[in-house]
Amino acid sequence: MSGEFATYLSGRYVELNIYSFSFREYLDYYEITSDFKSHFYRYLEDGGMPSTFDYSGDDKRLILMDLYNSIVLKDIIQRNNVKNVDLLERIMRFVMYNISQPFSANKIHKRLKQDMVNLSVNTIYNYLKFFENACLIYQVKREDLQGKRILKYDEKYYLCDLGFRQAIIGNNQRDITRVIENIVYLELLRRGYEITIGKVDSLEVDFVCKKQNKLIYIQVSYLLASEETVEREFKPLKSIQDNYPKYVITMDDVDMSHDGIIHLNLIDFLRDNEVI
Repeated sequence: MSGEFATYLSGRYVELNIYSFSFREYLDYYEITSDFKSHFYRYLEDGGMPSTFDYSGDDKRLILMDLYNSIVLKDIIQRNNVKNVDLLERIMRFVMYNISQPFSANKIHKRLKQDMVNLSVNTIYNYLKFFENACLIYQVKREDLQGKRILKYDEKYYLCDLGFRQAIIGNNQRDITRVIENIVYLELLRRGYEITIGKVDSLEVDFVCKKQNKLIYIQVSYLLASEETVEREFKPLKSIQDNYPKYVITMDDVDMSHDGIIHLNLIDFLRDNEVI
């Protein structure tokens, strides 16, 4: 159900967040016990909507499109009485193209102005909130780790399921670094973490994860293919002046842990709920 229903049940409900299938659940469904890497690449295109699992090719895409259109039509357009459906869809496509990238409603506004589209920043904020209320996207705020305050600009957005992105715009494999970050974000939500993006001076930590008294920092990348990449991914974590656990998660099979920062293989992380 859309997130807004909780407001009608104030004080009379327990909220349970239900997500699409994780990679571990995906493996269990298909009874996969080997060759996890090749199945992971399939999963990052298929997504985790179980109603699509018994289909392939155009049939799978059709079901994903029907699911997406149902959410947009019933949970967003009808409920919020949206008049400009074309602009709503354009904003959603912008979010899909820019998952895991910091941006703001102002940036969307500037892009639309280039296309000669006249739409207020407040309307864009409202449309983004409609998508959030329909549980289609998640907004993650940025946190200044030195000043210990939430920043009010350049949030990141993540999709509830990457199968929608593949069905609508494709290119999940091409945009694999950002897609992997989306997958890790959803997995951390499933494990009960509250998540922000960390800022340390000019550096950024992908995820600052809190759960009760537990705090961890996580960087996500596709491969640590060069010394420059290793330095880029480890440097933000090295700059944090505390002793809470710090992780870098990638697809690499070689362990590159150093300076107290733990390097994890992505598939091992996704398969084992006890890793983090």
